[in-house]
Amino acid sequence: MKGNGVKGRIKAWWVMAALVLAMPTLVEAQDDVVGIPVGATPPAVTIEDLDGHPVALSRWVGKKPVIVEFWATWCPICAELLPRMEAARKKYGDRAEFLVIAVAVNQSTSTVRRHLARHPMPFTFLWDGNGAAVRAFQAPATSYVAVLDAKGNVVYTGIGADQDLDTALARALVPARRIRRN
Repeated sequence: MKGNGVKGRIKAWWVMAALVLAMPTLVEAQDDVVGIPVGATPPAVTIEDLDGHPVALSRWVGKKPVIVEFWATWCPICAELLPRMEAARKKYGDRAEFLVIAVAVNQSTSTVRRHLARHPMPFTFLWDGNGAAVRAFQAPATSYVAVLDAKGNVVYTGIGADQDLDTALARALVPARRIRRN
């Protein structure tokens, strides 16, 4: 009888472990909204360039599609996302703006500038020293990407290294194509 009780507890433990391990996948599958909702327009925000000068995001938003990545020098997922960002920049760079917003978590503008001197990237880098852009876009973490169409509406949000930025940018460009046809 005791042998069956131990086997039963071991089996129950394995079932529980499997459920706990599956939980993040189940939660992720139920929650398609990451950050600012698709269709929303982020509020106007002024942050800084890496030299400390104020920069309004409206300088880019509402003119043509914009891809915004929330980034940090210490973020390994951001480094994994970099080839996708660079490929998208190569393909869509003439039709979309690429903004990388460095978050003020465990880094400074000096750290970011040093990193970019060693590892140049073909994007406009901005500094979110007070978290205004993080709040406006409801960015949950670094590697968070929001794509806005030419009207400034969010058409895509995602997080992680395996984002389909090509499809997201193509979606952002659809209204621009329709405008050109008229």
